[in-house]
Amino acid sequence: MIADLLTEFDETRAQRAAIVHAVREKSDDLAGAPASLAALARANNFSGEAGLVLANEAGALVGVGDGSDPFAVAAAAEKLVEGDYHLAAGADERTLLAWALGGYRFDRYKKGKSPAARLIAPQGADVAAARRLAGAVALVRDLVNTPAGDMLPDDLEGEARKLASEFGAEISAIRGDELLAANFNMIHAVGRASSSAPRLIDITWGRADAPKLTIVGKGVCFDSGGLDIKGADGMSLMKKDMGGAANALGLARLIMGAKLDYRLRVLIPAVENAIAGNAFRPGDILTSRKGLTVEIGNTDAEGRLVLADAMSLGAEDRPHCMVTLATLTGAARVALGPDLPPFYCDDEAFVAAVLTAGAEVSDPVWRMPLWKPYASMLSSSIADLNNSPGGSFAGSVTAALFLKRFAPENGVFAHFDIYAWRPKSAPGRPAGGEAQAIRALFNALQSHRFG
Repeated sequence: MIADLLTEFDETRAQRAAIVHAVREKSDDLAGAPASLAALARANNFSGEAGLVLANEAGALVGVGDGSDPFAVAAAAEKLVEGDYHLAAGADERTLLAWALGGYRFDRYKKGKSPAARLIAPQGADVAAARRLAGAVALVRDLVNTPAGDMLPDDLEGEARKLASEFGAEISAIRGDELLAANFNMIHAVGRASSSAPRLIDITWGRADAPKLTIVGKGVCFDSGGLDIKGADGMSLMKKDMGGAANALGLARLIMGAKLDYRLRVLIPAVENAIAGNAFRPGDILTSRKGLTVEIGNTDAEGRLVLADAMSLGAEDRPHCMVTLATLTGAARVALGPDLPPFYCDDEAFVAAVLTAGAEVSDPVWRMPLWKPYASMLSSSIADLNNSPGGSFAGSVTAALFLKRFAPENGVFAHFDIYAWRPKSAPGRPAGGEAQAIRALFNALQSHRFG
């Protein structure tokens, strides 16, 4: 497990562990390293370039560039051989997290397992907190990285049940045609063409009279685009379209692991947007749980449909805060790229808490406007709403406005349009599935008070 890469302080092991020296570019950091390591650096023209690691019997050097990347030290965990290490400059919680994330490997389908470079934490370090964070991130990455053939709605429900069992949470699921009887028509419509039945997964945890926090995660386990089928390039990464659900489970793990005082509810509409004779069609009109009718302008705008039904259920419980996490629009990536998720929220206090938290824990997010005049783009001549406005303008904003129609009337609503994927590796952040916004949200939820 990724948490095993961090070891509580042990004086005997620390004395035997190899020392890792972080070296910044254009600095005198090498002056503090053993002479043999300094000589090794000179022989290799090493001057602290980010991501480079050198080692000998005297210890190791890891380049951290200009020092601005808080995860730069993760390169040591990625590249050093198995053994015990400790950092010459000590380690705070973020450094511990970086090391653990540097040791992450998605090796489910590989015969051999990668050896681990273990970090001996300094005395007094909060190893438990770093392990919780690393474990949540690893859970998200594992879920998103798993191919859809092994992560369809059945499998996603199984992972949710494992998490619920670990923390003593209650869990239930409404599946297949039961969705119609329970008035979840849009979840059923999106997922009914799959061999793995659509479902709504419902997890609850925490004392009944605690502030109510509802997290809704988009669980589209694979998105072919439906009858508005995607091209091959657009479909190639669609195993990650359940990244919102993965991040919702990761955030739930953090909240339950830290025993935050919330009445937590996690709702995951889990579907495969597949193609068959019973697939929903462009031009169909679906009746949502809330009673609003939705004209289907495009079957590839399915995420907002399943979220809307789940949100309507969550809103009936009148939560103090509802957070939605979803790999919802390509427009968000065009606007802000893969690393900076936009979020939408009208509660200024919670916005400030999230932005501050994101900066503090190096989990960046960017606020975008719920621009009400754009709501007219969602109009339909024959239904209450259209799920896919024509044209190419403001796609992420209009998706957020669509969801807002199904959010609780009172309380805080925040929507995060995440990518859940890293196209390019960086220290501690390998290419592939990624946790986004959940560390910022967790930090904000620790300090923010609702009501």
